[in-house]
Amino acid sequence: MEKQSTIGRTKKGTGGYSNITVKKETATRFRSYSKKFNKSHSEVLDGMIQYFKENNLDPFGEGTKIILDSIKKLERQMMKKIDRLIAIIKNMEKTSIRPTYEMVLILYEAYVKDGKKPIREPVQIQEERMDFLETRNTVPKTEHERILKEFESYKKRCNGIIDNVEKVEPMMGKPYLKINMEIGDFKSLKYQLK
Repeated sequence: MEKQSTIGRTKKGTGGYSNITVKKETATRFRSYSKKFNKSHSEVLDGMIQYFKENNLDPFGEGTKIILDSIKKLERQMMKKIDRLIAIIKNMEKTSIRPTYEMVLILYEAYVKDGKKPIREPVQIQEERMDFLETRNTVPKTEHERILKEFESYKKRCNGIIDNVEKVEPMMGKPYLKINMEIGDFKSLKYQLK
């Protein structure tokens, strides 16, 4: 197939070349095939033989059967992995996505039923006050005690809400906080804060 000089070779039989007789069509096909790899004909042929040996392939029938069997085996393994992924996604949908969607839907329906749009008050910029040097009236003691009682009541209610907060760590997405509260309690709190 190739002719190269053997000048400078010291050992007989190493690095030498031998002629193989093949059909012209086969030789032409092999030359065009070996050009793809940018290697000599000997290197390409040696690589092909090495590939067949390492993979226990028979180019006359059994080799293709082995390749097809290994492809089918890989396909079965891939299908099992895809089935596992589908099961994981369905589980996420059932445990995380669907409940979250339903909660948002309930909140949206409650907002639509309420029909009230939030009133946005214009921001007022306070003028610089110079009366800080003047004496101020103090709050009467009874008023002060009433405000303290309201504050203690408000503080207890806030602590009750904080005690009902739990951390939720979904499989996907960021962790978030969930408040366990009855709808009536939520409406009552909302009414009191208006």
